This record gives sequence, C-alpha cells and structure tokens, in this order.
Amino acid sequence: MPLLISMRPQCDCCGEHINRLNQQVSVMRKEIKNLRQMLESAVRAHRKHLDSVQAAVSKIGLCEVVEEQTPSLPSPQAAFEQGNIQTVPIGYISSCFSVKNGTPRQPTICGPSRAELQIRQSVFNNPDHALVGLEQYSHVWIIFLFHKNGHLSYKAKVKPPRLNGQRVGVYSTRSPHRPNALGLTLARLDKIEGDTIHLSDIDMIDGTPVLDIKPYIPEYDSANTRMSADAKPDESDMDIVVSMNEERNAMNVHKDSDSEAEGIGVEYKAGNLPSEHTFENESSLTNPSVKSQFSLPKHLHNVLEEVKAYVSLDEICQLGSDAKKVSDSPEAKPSESVDHPCFGEENYTTIAGWIRQPPVASLDVRFTAHAERQLAEFLPTHLPGPSESERPRFKFLQSSEEAAAAIRGVLSADPRSVYRRTRCRDRLFFFTLDTADITCWFGQGFAEVVQVRPVQRHIASV
Repeated sequence: MPLLISMRPQCDCCGEHINRLNQQVSVMRKEIKNLRQMLESAVRAHRKHLDSVQAAVSKIGLCEVVEEQTPSLPSPQAAFEQGNIQTVPIGYISSCFSVKNGTPRQPTICGPSRAELQIRQSVFNNPDHALVGLEQYSHVWIIFLFHKNGHLSYKAKVKPPRLNGQRVGVYSTRSPHRPNALGLTLARLDKIEGDTIHLSDIDMIDGTPVLDIKPYIPEYDSANTRMSADAKPDESDMDIVVSMNEERNAMNVHKDSDSEAEGIGVEYKAGNLPSEHTFENESSLTNPSVKSQFSLPKHLHNVLEEVKAYVSLDEICQLGSDAKKVSDSPEAKPSESVDHPCFGEENYTTIAGWIRQPPVASLDVRFTAHAERQLAEFLPTHLPGPSESERPRFKFLQSSEEAAAAIRGVLSADPRSVYRRTRCRDRLFFFTLDTADITCWFGQGFAEVVQVRPVQRHIASV
C-alpha cells in the first residue's frame, strides 16, 4: 500500500512533464513556420532589391560591367537553332466549355461542341488574309497550349482516366501534364467569317491559347490513305507484268503451232481471243488506267483469276485482323516487341488495346423529368427573339436536342477523374456546357442529370 501511494504522485509528474513538452513542441513548430515565412519574404525582398539595383545600374550606364560579369545570352537565331523558342498565341478559343470540369478529353466524344477562334491583329496586320484558302478544307489541326494544368510539374508515368488508375508512360498517352504542355486536336471547320473561324467537334475550354492552325489533308495525315497509296503498283511493276505476258504469249504461239502440226485442235490462238480474255481486262488486277494490246490464252487467264482471288484484299485484311487479335490477346505483354506484318489495313496502324477496350465502360445517360423541362426552356442561338427575354439562351448550341446530345456525349465517357471515381462516388458532379450549369450523379453503369440551370452572370463573365 505505501508503494502504491508513492507511485501515484510520480505518474502525475510524468504526465505534467509530457504535457509541458508537447506545448514546447507546438511552440517550436509555430516558430519554425514563422521562420520559413520570414525566409520566403526575405528572399522575395532580396530579389526585388537586386532588380532595383540592376535597373539603377542600367540607367547610370554601367551595363558594360554587368556584361563582363555575366555570360552573354545567345542570339535569337542561335536559340532558335537549339530549339529554344518563344511562342506567341495567334488567338484564343471562345468555347462552349468554360471550365475544365466536364470538358471532353477527346474531340469525338461530344460532336455538337462548338467554338470560335479569332486571329489576333497583333500577329497579322490583316488577319483575314491569313485564312484565305482555308475554307476549302473540312477539318483543321489545332495546336494549342494546356494553360489550365494548375502546375508545371510532370512525371514520366501517368494515370489516364480510361485506364482507371493504371500507370503508363506519358508519351504513350495524351495527358496534358507533359514537359511541353502542347495539345493537338482535329476539329471540323464549319465556316470562316472575316478573321474568325467557326469550329465544331472540339475538346478545348474557353480561353485556350492557340499556337498554330494546319489544314487536315487525308492523303498526308491518314495512315489508311497512305496504305492504299502504297498498295498501288508503279510503272516499273507494270513493265515487268507486260514483259512476262509477252514471253507467255510467245510460248503459247509456239505451242499452238506445234499442236496444229500434231493435229490437235486449238480453240483460240494468240491474237484471236475474245475481248473478255484480253490483257486489257487483266490489267485491272493492278492498275485500271493501264491498257495493253497483248492477249492471253484461256488457261493463263484462269491462272491469273486464281492468283487474283488468292491475293484478294479480303484475305489480306483477314490475315491482318488475325495478327491484330494475337497482338491484343491477354497473353501478349505490352512490353514485348511484336513483329507486325507489312500488309493489311488493320496492321498498317496499330494502337494500344486499352484505347478500343478500356477498363472503364461507357455509361448510360439519363435525364430526370425536371431536368428535361429545364433544358427545354433554353432558346437556341439562331432563334430570333428579344435579348431581354426571361428564357435562357444558348450561345453556341443550336437546339435543346443538340444540348442533350452533347450532355450524353460528355457523361457517357465518364468525365470524372480516378480520384473522384474512387473517393467521391456519392457526391454530385457539376460541369458547364455553353450557358447551362449541369448537375448530375453517377450510379453503377449510368449517369443521371438532375438539374440544368442557366449560368450565373458573374460566372459567365469570368
């Protein structure tokens, strides 16, 4: 009993000592935080002081001393040759997507999406002159800057939303977080009015800086078109075919003469064949524009028909698709190199398997009756009417049906990030489309729109 009495005050002292130490630790943490803030402010003040000193030195005329102490900067031409350039936006996108949230990750997700691009007069004295001839194209490449990344950091491996958290190399994706935050999209060119380009099928938010525009030319930009062009034989190949058929015709004439000498009847001779057996028809195997006057015997015509059937495009594409299935099978590892055949449309261009079959499935999009009524209240952009009308009006979309299609396109691709899919499943999702604020929630395999309201004036002006 005395022992217990003697230990009780000792434990109380230990508790008080621990509390005192905890208080001292918290005070030390606050002091360290204050010291860090003071250090940061001192660094900023020091930089400002250096800037003021340099400005004063330049005014006094001591720039030569500064140049001797600091290394000279390379000339603009030398910097350009080294790849160090300073870009200037040629214009800024005016889009139906005002914020990142809900903006399609690819242009094919939301077809009704529209935007406008006005060429800046500071780039060209006559901006409309730079667009002369562009109206002859249906699509254009837009090279832009991911200006809303939020930070300039990047990593070698990223987590694409379509892979649902799996990591791949940044250069195997179209992630905006890259060493050079450049974006590339293929947009439909609707019309050109003066110095303004009207686009659709876009995936850029409002205010995106555009660096360049290039016309889309399928003969140069489409891999399938290149494959079909490479499949056409050249003139040297046709010369070889013609010479081979000349030799065969000569051999057949010799055989026909021998057969007549032996009393064997010959149905056709070289030069006396019906029109359907002439080489002029056989030239369609290679190039329909080539016309030859050489004739072939019937048995050689049958052989060529068999060869034509054997190397038909259907069988080539079938072989290509079989090879594609083998390369995309689960047993094949992505890191292993696969020898792709050099023929067939399917094997001329290959892509990662998760592009066509992502782990994240497409969602079914629903509208509540209340949301449908709210969406029907919006007036299209082309409908005439008083601007002071109480009903909301779209700026880019041309009808409520088009807006509904755009909403379905955005939500069916599941615009949520991996973090929101895993950590915020039970929370509402908000995004802006044109002049409408969309509120929805996600369930198992579907997304439901519960509210469609006009964008508030203070938000629209930002």
